[in-house]
Amino acid sequence: MELGNARILLTGASGGLGSALARSLSWAGAELLLAGRDAGKLNALRGHLRTRSDMIVADLNREEGIAAVARAARDFDINVLINNAGVGGFGLLDHQGWEEVERTLSTNLLTPIRLTQALLPWLKAQPQAAIVNVGSTFGSIPFAGFAAYSAAKAGLRGFSQALRRELADSRVDIIHLAPRAIDTPLNSPAVNALNRALGNRSDTPEAAAKKIVEILKRGDRERHIGFPESLFAWLNGVMPHLVDQGLAGKLATIKKHATTTE
Repeated sequence: MELGNARILLTGASGGLGSALARSLSWAGAELLLAGRDAGKLNALRGHLRTRSDMIVADLNREEGIAAVARAARDFDINVLINNAGVGGFGLLDHQGWEEVERTLSTNLLTPIRLTQALLPWLKAQPQAAIVNVGSTFGSIPFAGFAAYSAAKAGLRGFSQALRRELADSRVDIIHLAPRAIDTPLNSPAVNALNRALGNRSDTPEAAAKKIVEILKRGDRERHIGFPESLFAWLNGVMPHLVDQGLAGKLATIKKHATTTE
């Protein structure tokens, strides 16, 4: 992807990864339309960008939010959509309220599909365009304590692959990127404690953003970011029973932290 010619709609721009990604993309020459729900953070972020930018404050889980962002995207003349907005969802399924499960599924899966559908005719009319879906390694390594979140991220990966095949005769590239754990405010204290207890590696938002920009420049269409997570994702695809066995030994620790009130 030639980022110097990119006009990008970036969702979740006021979050930890989103703001770091906005700065990295701007440094690479991309113009940015920042979408999020925190006007103050979006305004402050614009002050750190080197290229033309604008912002749209909206709740993408609402129909009117999708419509407002789609209008702003067309006005900005975007040719790249980055579906980055997301929420966590750590907890045992039988301990979670349905509203929390539904919010996890909606924000991480239904919203990016809905926004993509709203903008697809516009993007297909561009000389060259791209849709980038930011997933998670948990979409390929479904993890105990993250049932709804893993389901949503696995769905996003499946959506990306299916849409890529559906648009193979178009000028729209579909890219799916799956970072490993990232140290952002999205992580609850319980998630941070779990990562420490299991020795899970995580990246800073800046490191993850830098890697994403490198991948976009290189033109890869699907990547897992981080090792050994990329190896485990492959292993789960070919021999999931081995991952079952490996995670079984960690289940007591996962359950302990999933039921904490931290």
